[in-house]
Amino acid sequence: MRLHRNLVFAVIDSLRDIFNEHVYADKAVELALKRDKRWGARDRKFVAETIYDIVRWKRLYAEIANVKEPFSRPDLWRMFAVWCVLRGIQLPDWNQIEPTPNRRIKGRFDELSKIRKYRESIPDWIDEIGLQELGEDVWTKEISALNKQAEVILRTNTLNITKDKLQKVLATENINAVSIKGYDDALKLKERANVFKTEAFKKGYFEVQDASSQLVATYLDVQPGMKVIDTCAGAGGKTLHLASLMQNKGQIIAMDIYESKLKKLKVRARRNGVHNIDTKVIDSTKVIKKLYGKADRVLIDAPCSGLGVIRRNPDSKWKLEPSFLDRIRGIQQEVLVSYSKMVKQGGKLVYATCSVLPSENQQQIELFLASDEGKDFSFISDKKVLSHLSGYDGFYMALLEKN
Repeated sequence: MRLHRNLVFAVIDSLRDIFNEHVYADKAVELALKRDKRWGARDRKFVAETIYDIVRWKRLYAEIANVKEPFSRPDLWRMFAVWCVLRGIQLPDWNQIEPTPNRRIKGRFDELSKIRKYRESIPDWIDEIGLQELGEDVWTKEISALNKQAEVILRTNTLNITKDKLQKVLATENINAVSIKGYDDALKLKERANVFKTEAFKKGYFEVQDASSQLVATYLDVQPGMKVIDTCAGAGGKTLHLASLMQNKGQIIAMDIYESKLKKLKVRARRNGVHNIDTKVIDSTKVIKKLYGKADRVLIDAPCSGLGVIRRNPDSKWKLEPSFLDRIRGIQQEVLVSYSKMVKQGGKLVYATCSVLPSENQQQIELFLASDEGKDFSFISDKKVLSHLSGYDGFYMALLEKN
């Protein structure tokens, strides 16, 4: 591979913003890709994937390069040189690249690869909590799986097209996708591609949604004509799936504390041809209280650590802090207690997270069921989705019924 100066400079600038200015990696990549309209698909792929790769392996590369945060530009160039050497890419004769000891880099890599926290490039505290909650064997396999690049998975919008027809339509746009066993509406791309530019996307034939995430709406056991509340809807990936499963019949109330996210949901709903969604901003407790005992189904896609989705958000490893985890567990219990009151008698509730930690999952359900508010609910079933077993994101979902 021949390195091009303007592409590498875009990578270095983006890494500086992510590591030193705490810009989110997806935003930094988005900005980087706007730098030069002349870049082709291969150039854009190099910039995006190199940024994400170095973010993913930050701790390992920094240790090999012997540099510490905040990273200076020469530090970032050293980390980039480590990335090149470990991938067998010949380093160009540029002023920014110092003489690089290839053998020392490979030797240090072999040495550090024996220690999980360096090999998997994670902070000490994440390694400790993963070990404590999942045990040595499961955690070692899980964190390894969570460091692999996430595949692109589509969810067929069955309101507009069948999965088989979507597969054929995508093929006419030179996108090869295959079905995944056990996931009714999912298609997996054989090769990464910018699917958002396709006619199929513009016509609302699909949404990009990981296979594990596609299990959540199905788990809620919705039927056309029901009143369903999605309490933490965000930009609405699962809300739109619920609408599809309900065949656009009945009512979905999509709630969130962020109005900006619900605005994005409205745009997506229009493109998907969905018209049974009402949005409500949670700006006071009154909004929730008005819905007490009204819903056939309630989805609580709870705020969480996001440890199950670090394959697609590798910078979250560096932004997460132990204090956040302690705080989020309290919030998870609060939303369970508060939002569960919207379920009518005989109705059902799903509590879901994109975390692999039992303290955010099974233990929260046990705590809720043992509380005064949880005494009216019965546990039906739960599903623990681990990345090293499924090949997709780490998720948890529990189904409860109101007696």
